[in-house]
Amino acid sequence: AVVSTQSTGDIIVQNSTSTETEVKLQESIRGKEVYLIQSGSKRVNNDVFELLTMVYACRTSCARKIVAVIPYLPYSQQCRMRRRACITAKLIAKMMCTSGVNHLITMDLHQREIHGFFDCSVDNLRSSPFLLQYILDNIPNYRDSVMVARHPSATRRVSSYAERLRVNFAVIHGELKEEEEQELDGRTSPPPTPASIGRSNMVYQSPFVCSYPTHLPNIQHKIKPSLSLVGSVQEKIAIILDDIIDDVEPWSLLAGFLKDRGAKSVYAMAPHGILSGDAVQHIDKSCLDKVIVTNTVPLSKELSSNPKISVVDVSKMFAEAIRRIHNGESMSKLFTNITQD
Repeated sequence: AVVSTQSTGDIIVQNSTSTETEVKLQESIRGKEVYLIQSGSKRVNNDVFELLTMVYACRTSCARKIVAVIPYLPYSQQCRMRRRACITAKLIAKMMCTSGVNHLITMDLHQREIHGFFDCSVDNLRSSPFLLQYILDNIPNYRDSVMVARHPSATRRVSSYAERLRVNFAVIHGELKEEEEQELDGRTSPPPTPASIGRSNMVYQSPFVCSYPTHLPNIQHKIKPSLSLVGSVQEKIAIILDDIIDDVEPWSLLAGFLKDRGAKSVYAMAPHGILSGDAVQHIDKSCLDKVIVTNTVPLSKELSSNPKISVVDVSKMFAEAIRRIHNGESMSKLFTNITQD
């Protein structure tokens, strides 16, 4: 939807029979400040292109300023180089800025370094005040809980939550952590042979191929350690924390692992709940007592009505951010005394 400084704008977004996205503005936005609200969902590619088309439509209609409000930034997990993979988050940022985005409002980016991908201003809001308040209000005896990082890279975020709740934290380490796959990618391929280049009737050795490759040490392959827990959850309430819950199966396996280590109950918590695949079935069959997410990603009716899934409303944070940006006020108050990434 398009949101102007006064009221909701009138716009038509539709797909033609050939699945092409068509955007029609039904009112003049010349010289106005436009806020486009579009979050990632399970139709991520369609969502991205709809946003880009709406931004470009506003730009060609002479909007004074275009602010994209994207609670969950799609492709944010693809923000670093893995083997020969593409850093797709950089591509998304470039397309948004090229289409005409002047300012981006989002929440809990997968990595803070994604800020640098954008050539426009970025405000990365935090959901931690709302999630912490949920713990205080809805988890009985939260003082008897332990914040758990599901992999070592989430330790900083988890320790920040634990400090504000005045509780301990633990870290899961082992075979379920994210790491590079061990497929062959050419790194251990044999050295190239000297090449011959033919030109007319002359054949000569290519100067660009080394006949005597430099000897390098053998590559030490990674070996996944067995699953282990750094810390204790014995007779405690375990709250597993990360930034995204997508595939629920690894979370359910970790819940069973923590229950085997003596946890009384296990909660899963994350700002962004994508909950793809057979999420409902995995949650119902798992040892998870509760899955807590925010409403940055729209959930289906089946998911939102599940008694084991709680959705925390963070719309007030975005409303305040939009108000401050429109009035030219400082945004620092929204980042005071909050948890770290």
